Amino acid sequence: MGKSEIERFLSHLAINRSVSASTQNQAFNAILFLYKKVLPIELEANIRANRSTKNKRLPVVLSKEDVSQVLRFLSGSALLMTRLMYGCGLRSL
Repeated sequence: MGKSEIERFLSHLAINRSVSASTQNQAFNAILFLYKKVLPIELEANIRANRSTKNKRLPVVLSKEDVSQVLRFLSGSALLMTRLMYGCGLRSL
């Protein structure tokens, strides 16, 4: 395998297999180890593959029913601020 095949393989992992960034990095480091230590072949330094991205999702802390119960006990500006923060995703964990 040359540079282009390695790039295609790492891109395949990210795009088609949807692996995490750490799994993609582990595969890349395994390939580097194979080439440098086992096969003593130098690889080109600029291997550019599509990178995996980390999913950005908030953990579910309260269910919708739990939030509704909490909101029932609030009134006035506290209710307004809580609804605004929760509705805009500004809740702190």
